[in-house]
Amino acid sequence: MHGWRCPLPTRTAGCRGDCGAAPLRGTAVTPGGGRKRLALPVLVAVSLLVVAVAVVSGPRLLNPFVMDGETCRMLLAIRLPRIAVALLMGGALGASGVVLQGVIRNPLADPYVLGISSGASLSAALGMLLPFDALPLQVPALAFAGALATGAMVGMLGSGRGGVLQERLLLAGVGVGFFLSAVLMLVLALCRDDGLRRAFLWMSGDLAAADWGRIPAGAAIVLAGLVLALARGEALNALALGDDIAHGLGFDPGRERRWLFAAAALMTAASVSLGGPVGFIGLVVPHLVRRSVGSVASLLLPLSALVGGALLCSADTVGRCAAAPEEVPAGVVAALIGSPYFLYRLFRERGR
Repeated sequence: MHGWRCPLPTRTAGCRGDCGAAPLRGTAVTPGGGRKRLALPVLVAVSLLVVAVAVVSGPRLLNPFVMDGETCRMLLAIRLPRIAVALLMGGALGASGVVLQGVIRNPLADPYVLGISSGASLSAALGMLLPFDALPLQVPALAFAGALATGAMVGMLGSGRGGVLQERLLLAGVGVGFFLSAVLMLVLALCRDDGLRRAFLWMSGDLAAADWGRIPAGAAIVLAGLVLALARGEALNALALGDDIAHGLGFDPGRERRWLFAAAALMTAASVSLGGPVGFIGLVVPHLVRRSVGSVASLLLPLSALVGGALLCSADTVGRCAAAPEEVPAGVVAALIGSPYFLYRLFRERGR
């Protein structure tokens, strides 16, 4: 991946072309550009098409024009909640990837790489293994606490005298993420509960157990994180230009970074608590959407949420249909789709 692109249009007073960020390439995309006007409806239409295909596809095809009682029950009790969970999880991961990549100015950042998903997964798994539900939002609350604690730990380990250091932050995230994943595996290995297979599937991002019960809480947390990120959108644009420029534009980089980390932690925790950890959505989707509509946060955040949800929904649909009647977890399919695309982009950029 090449260097970071300036998220501000050149006519904006905050950026006069001397900010040090790489300029937008070729026809890239400034607000009001023709490419952006075309990309917007295309992305929305493709996402809606993916959802429509997910509704009718599966081990048993559903005809929306011929619905008997059994078909309605299957649609309402199984397929629609699963699609809703996929949209929420993918949307949360896509938007949190935008936040983290902008905050630390590194295109390799996502909740998985920075260890935030691992912290949320460990806390959520511990909550699932408890013999009782102490609180209505026990799992989401523990997942959020784990995500926030891990983000704070990685932030401290990745900071030096000059503030947050990108390479050090990434190394800290990878190290902490591996450690927490190892602890999670240890917990599952020592667990004598008969639900070990269920826990393994949950670790793979399996959506087969999705139901309406957790969707309201998950949706509320995802929405809270997205609204918080959008509210700090101008700060996110400024931080992508560097701390000095952000400070010159009137933002406190440390305070804004804490708000944005909290937003990413909220969305990551909600995603993990809904269906387990899923990689590559938060890494790939921001790149895909940024190439289509540019890097302005107010547009990039909601569209990444939309495309991330559609991508995970399509991965779940493929997982349900490819090996029917068996199912492949959506997280596995997402990694099989996302990793080749990411390697393709990596080698294409290196050849320029």
